[in-house]
Amino acid sequence: MGKTLYLECYSGISGDMTVAALLDLGADRLVLDRVLKSLKVSGFETKISRVVKSGIDACDFDVVLDKEHENHDHDMEYLHGHHHEGHESNHAHGTGTAQDHHHHEHRGIKEITYIIEHSAMTENAKKIALRIFEILAEAESKAHNVPVDQVHFHEVGAVDSIVDIVSVAVCLDNLDVTEVIVPVLCEGRGTVRCQHGILPIPVPAVANIVSANHLHLKMTEVEGELVTPTGAAIVAAVKTKDKLPETFEIQKIGIGAGKRQYECPGILRAMIISQSAEIDEEKAQTEEFKNAEIGNNPKAENQETKDTIIKMETNIDDCSGEVLGFVMERLMKAGARDVHYVPVFMKKNRPAWVLNVICKEEDIETLQNIIFEETTTIGIRYSIMERTILPRETRTLPTPWGEVQVKVCTLNGKEQLYPEYESVAQLSREKEIPFTEIYRYIVLANKDKE
Repeated sequence: MGKTLYLECYSGISGDMTVAALLDLGADRLVLDRVLKSLKVSGFETKISRVVKSGIDACDFDVVLDKEHENHDHDMEYLHGHHHEGHESNHAHGTGTAQDHHHHEHRGIKEITYIIEHSAMTENAKKIALRIFEILAEAESKAHNVPVDQVHFHEVGAVDSIVDIVSVAVCLDNLDVTEVIVPVLCEGRGTVRCQHGILPIPVPAVANIVSANHLHLKMTEVEGELVTPTGAAIVAAVKTKDKLPETFEIQKIGIGAGKRQYECPGILRAMIISQSAEIDEEKAQTEEFKNAEIGNNPKAENQETKDTIIKMETNIDDCSGEVLGFVMERLMKAGARDVHYVPVFMKKNRPAWVLNVICKEEDIETLQNIIFEETTTIGIRYSIMERTILPRETRTLPTPWGEVQVKVCTLNGKEQLYPEYESVAQLSREKEIPFTEIYRYIVLANKDKE
């Protein structure tokens, strides 16, 4: 099973901050170095060090460009009246003028795709990196009113953007991160100077990314750009949830340093967390029933409990089965308790689907955003439903091929066992034993004990 990553963006987010935080979490530097050396890009080297930001020890990731590609942070010069070196502000929207640089080569999304596809990255890492660049290109396309395939990144901006984005993708893949929680992006205020003139914060690329991907933005009183286009694109590409579970354990913490000096700490804190809201819910439902002396528990007379659940429903008349399958997968990963869709005929005898999602109230916003993003529906119905829940707990049972997880429900003092699909499927793949054989063994072994 993959890991869950929580990104705490109270000081904003940029590409290099994200890479540094992931390296601090334990991403393999040797793996990253091997991939970066395989890129068909020249004129840079990377430097990883420890720095102190606001009294906090943090990892710093720096893309050092050679003299031909050297770049400076002109946003800071405009905001604070002094020259401050750095590269994070140039991602996608670029800073400086043509007179500042000798190189005028351009790379479009096609060239960048070629670079990524012909690198030593894993297929998963390539997919992440390409998605980030696609989001950036779409945002720039909208900002400048040009087709996506005509969006070009100036070489100075493209080199460090490519390195940062590739590094983020490699580190996420190396850490086996499959879920990413980002509740909010904190942004500064004011203006920045770029090659197109003076722009308001958030810059157009960031605003477009936030709008198109339904990210939550919080404006602060900090003067300056906290969220770079690269940072926003990273969040848009990898975020799976925007709400933390009510309770969770922190397994590891990584701190990534930003290059600029602001009123805020200037760090990105990344945490690997465990224990989902669903597990918490099941624990709460079953805690009082797990006691062996269940007969003495007045609440356990019928060994069941009640709670409320939300049913979300929408009709979709122009969506393929493959798309709905993908929607189901996203909804389940984002916290849905159950998802199903059934074929129906609507007005004018049009074939369609009715999509049903069962969820808890706190997950409505996240799940409805997924439905609106991935389907063509323009409205979703809601209803509050009461349900009766049997007490249940998760156990690990031995089999001839290895251990599997099962869900055990109790009714009138009698236990009913249900093998967990993913656990059985994983064992089936590893041992090359038919799924049904393992499943039947678990069920029959349980009956023999009755």
